[in-house]
Amino acid sequence: MVKIKKRRLKVKNICIAILLLVIIISGISIGSYYILKNRSNNEPVTNNNPKENTPQEENYTATMIMAGDNLIHSSIYNDASDGYGNYDFTPMYELIKPIVSNYDIAYYNQETILGGKELGVNDYPTFNSPQEVGDAMIDAGFNLVSLATNHTMDSGESAVLSSREYWNSKEDVLAVGSYASNEERDEVQIATKNNITYTMLNYTYGTNGIAVPSGKEYLVNVWPTNLDINDVDSDSEYQNYKEQVKEDIERVRDKVDVLIVAMHWGVEYTHEPTEYEVDMAEYLASLGVDIIIGTHPHVIQPITWIDDTLVIYSLGNLISAQYQDQNYNKMVGLLTSLEIHKTVKGDEVDISIDNIDNELIYTYYSNWRNFKVVPFSSSEIANYLTDYQSVYETYKEIVLEYDSSIGIKNCYQC
Repeated sequence: MVKIKKRRLKVKNICIAILLLVIIISGISIGSYYILKNRSNNEPVTNNNPKENTPQEENYTATMIMAGDNLIHSSIYNDASDGYGNYDFTPMYELIKPIVSNYDIAYYNQETILGGKELGVNDYPTFNSPQEVGDAMIDAGFNLVSLATNHTMDSGESAVLSSREYWNSKEDVLAVGSYASNEERDEVQIATKNNITYTMLNYTYGTNGIAVPSGKEYLVNVWPTNLDINDVDSDSEYQNYKEQVKEDIERVRDKVDVLIVAMHWGVEYTHEPTEYEVDMAEYLASLGVDIIIGTHPHVIQPITWIDDTLVIYSLGNLISAQYQDQNYNKMVGLLTSLEIHKTVKGDEVDISIDNIDNELIYTYYSNWRNFKVVPFSSSEIANYLTDYQSVYETYKEIVLEYDSSIGIKNCYQC
């Protein structure tokens, strides 16, 4: 299925405008001269090459892949530790690196704050993770990161500022949702791949009851969903947040080809989207968002279209140390991929999204050690999950529940 949006190019460079004006005036002058000359010779004016007036079509493509919650429990960072304060998480992602690194845009959700080991690493319920986690993700090919989660404020403002400083130091990585100032929050950050411009906005439903300091709401973007939908006051507050989101979108919508919104929403361990998820998705779609990426439930939820907007309700976990119960639901996540196409003809721009595909992934560990993210298409999946075929069928059904035309890769020997 292909969804197409038409947009108009905007010329903002005054130098280009002046140059075009000079060319036009010169063309008119030269054209007038020849018209007068032809008329003086009583010869008809003809255009022997009408194709010269037809704008040339230009085509561009960017590929994108998305992964879910990077949830760094103590057993994970202990597994990555050499015992001397150094961490190496890269072996945990080595089996998905060949997949992720092939894409132009690679997204994941950094569930736990990367405040860094200098502040002291922490586990649930108030996380703080080594920044070497981010190094491993960048090494695997990820370059688009959401930071607004229910755990963003776990270790306080200092951890948020340390996280922001870390991400700001990384070139060619766009990390959004948590900031060091209002100015940084409101800055329009635009990335480009293959002449396709894009940006991402990011919101979380809440911060686990930890108050965001008054006047420093920029530390994490909040769009609460844990309000009582039947309560009048709650509904009013919900509408106020909607207006803020609308302002954010209107500030960037016409500046990029593709607008992505990452939503940390929903109810944990539930495969069905909540009423609020659907309401928010419909609202974002009405504002012209191209792709909505859902995280937080820690399990997979379906993928669908709302008009021209692709909605991934939940990608599940990328990695975690959560228990392997209920048919591995917390250990099976999703890599969703797609292609973005841009066609430019004159002042008209067509943006289309197609070739949506999915790959199931599994987080393996044994005795809280040897963590590894394993794609189901890998020939090694049987070494890590013996009943992978039945697990695949279970989660394939969930992914395709709303739209059976969405693609999903077969698992190894399925």
